[in-house]
Amino acid sequence: MAAPGAAAAPARLVQYVVVRSDLVHTLSWPLGAVITQACHAATAAVHLHYSDPDTQRYLAELDSMHKVVLAAPDEAALSGLSESLTQAGVSHKLWIEQPENVPTCLALKPYPRETVQPLLRKFKLFK
Repeated sequence: MAAPGAAAAPARLVQYVVVRSDLVHTLSWPLGAVITQACHAATAAVHLHYSDPDTQRYLAELDSMHKVVLAAPDEAALSGLSESLTQAGVSHKLWIEQPENVPTCLALKPYPRETVQPLLRKFKLFK
């Protein structure tokens, strides 16, 4: 039990990355290329929301950053998730590989897990 008057610890921040699993399992992209897409999206989301207080706190905890990589089965599921996140006011970056103009993954800015996890519930860990 916390001491009276003690402040609650801030919620752990998580950056969620959602990657199209069909890129590897159906379209035979090299795994390294798919990992690169996830890195691009995660970096872009942090860059776009750099001044956000949660992003700043996430970056300040450099040695304990927490990311969760989830799988979207295909482009339609990824695009649908992006639309749902936008409607819910959740900041994210949909990464579209150029010059092919192919949506490959998306990354949210860092959020407390309980804030965004319900929106991502149907996506399983990337395997």
